[in-house]
Order: sequence, then structure tokens, then C-alpha cells
Amino acid sequence: MSDTSSGARPYPHPHVNDAWLGRLREEILAPELPIVDAHHHLWERPSGRYLLGELRADLGAGHKVQATVFIQCGYGYRSDGPPELQPVGETERIAAIAAEATAAGVPGVCAGIVGYCDFRMVDRVDAVLEAHIAAGAGRFRGIRQSAGWDAAIVSTTSAVPPRGLLLDPVFRNGLARLGKFGLSYECSLYHPQLPELTDLARALPDQPILANHCGGPIRIGAYAAAPDAAFAVWRSALRELAACPNVVLKLGGQAMTIRGFTWHEEPLPPSSGELAAAWRPFMETCIETFGAERCMFESNFPVDKGMCSYPVVWNAFKRLASQYSAAETAALFHGTAARFYRLSGVG
Repeated sequence: MSDTSSGARPYPHPHVNDAWLGRLREEILAPELPIVDAHHHLWERPSGRYLLGELRADLGAGHKVQATVFIQCGYGYRSDGPPELQPVGETERIAAIAAEATAAGVPGVCAGIVGYCDFRMVDRVDAVLEAHIAAGAGRFRGIRQSAGWDAAIVSTTSAVPPRGLLLDPVFRNGLARLGKFGLSYECSLYHPQLPELTDLARALPDQPILANHCGGPIRIGAYAAAPDAAFAVWRSALRELAACPNVVLKLGGQAMTIRGFTWHEEPLPPSSGELAAAWRPFMETCIETFGAERCMFESNFPVDKGMCSYPVVWNAFKRLASQYSAAETAALFHGTAARFYRLSGVG
């Protein structure tokens, strides 16, 4: 993990408490609306388990989720063999889970898989990508190598990124290999890295790029002391990024402690109305800046499940989208994700 001697603090994800989440029940809004959950994880950790059973329970809660996209999280890596190929074990494991779900009559689970590769191993990138594609059994869509770095935050990612990763020419040379395989790159980052992602997108204009979690606004530490200034910096950087037509944006990942929210400490979980009200300035800015056709909603489960349930988070997104046209709503909930991840039979 990151060195805490510089004053960086951990902001751990709250553990999932199903009993607490069960204290709030909501009727499903617009249950007929097709959804692609564009970002979730599966894992088994000391802090909790979120595998096919838990995912199926959430998918069966009432929203019309037709497909999901699994995003790398360091689960199921191989324990031996060349280090660069160990992350391929995650793709193997998720493809097997997807096949199990299909056999059980739940198609669409992990219809897209995004894995991990360290692009700094330039001469070995092709072999890693080929192995992921083979392991993915037709589901493999891209690579996420996260770039989130901030002096105030101890990283919680499975592979801790160095400072300035997106500007590293060695990293860029490796990432440029994605084009040969028709794969996307997605990036989890904090908003101070947005200019670096913009520079990368301009340098590789033909490479499809996806920014996670609304571009990673931080609202803790020094950023909490001047929230309006932090919001203005994030918004300005987001506008610069949106000028790159090869970039799309995920809307979600806001029920985390680094966003400044502490709903997990309350007696009751937040309602969808509370979530929508808190997230509206960020979500509306994202949609206004990128356009609905370049935005997609994501659950970010089970990370965000520490603060809100699956029915409630999608109800919140539906409340936020109520002001948009039918075409824009379709793009936000399934169209953009289906196009970006090349998913069929959705909508």
C-alpha cells in the first residue's frame, strides 16, 4: 500500500451490512426500463463476499438489468506462472462465472469483462492481451489500469498506481498496443489527474477511453475545506476531457467515503431521493458536459453497497434521469454501455 508518512490517510470502503440496508425498502421506479450495469466487481475478501449468488440477488431485486460488465479488482489471479500473466486468472474466473450464470438461466451476467495489464511491461503486453482474449471466451472488452494518486489518500486499488502514470511514456507505449486488438482502456482516477487523462486522449485519438466514477471528484481532506473550489476545478477539467471525442464517462461510484459522504454512519440507509439530491450537481454536470450519448450509469457494486442498496441506487439514477428525453434516458441506462462494450441483445 501507499506510504502514509506523507500524511496520506486511508478512506476504507464501508463493509456491506445487509441488515442495515434492509431497513429501507422502496418500490422500483420504471421497472420496464432496460439497464446495463456498466461497472461492478466480484470478489471474496476478508471484508466480505460478492460473487454470483450475491450479484444474482441484487439483479433480481426488480430493476430490468439485461447485462452487466465486470471490472477488474484483483480477484482470482493465478498464483504461479509469469507475473504478467497472473491477472489473466481473473478473466478466467469471471468467464466461468458468466457461463455458470447463463447455464442457470441468467444470461447477461458479466457479458463484458475488463481485466488488468501493467502497460509498463511494453514487450509483454501483446502476450497478456492475447491471453485475456482467449480466457474471456468472447466476453473480453478491455483493460483497466488505474491512475488514481493523491497525496492525501492511501490507495485502495488492487495494484497501487504511481504518481503521474498517465504521463509516463513507457506506460503510453504499452497502452498503444490496445488498438491492435480492438480493446478499450478505462481509467479510475482522482479529479486532479483529469488533465493527464486529457493529454493521453489527445496523444492517442483513436483509442477508446472510459473515465470511471464521474472523473473521480474528491471531497475529503483539503478538498472538503473548499468544496466549491474543488468542484470548479473538477468541472473545468471535465470540460477539457469532453473535448476529446474518444472519451466516454461512467456515472456512479459516488457512495464512497472519498466523496465526502457518511451515510453508512446513519441509523437508516439513504433513500433514492436523498442520493439523487446529493449527486445531482455532479451527475447533471457530467451529462451536460459529455452528452447522454457518451455517458453510462454504473452501480460500482459491491463498493457502493456499503452505503446504499441495489434497488435504491438505480432508483436514484432514474430520478436523476427524469428530466431527460426518452432517447437520452435510453443512452444513459443501456445504449452507451451496449455500444461501448459491444454488447448485443440489449434494449
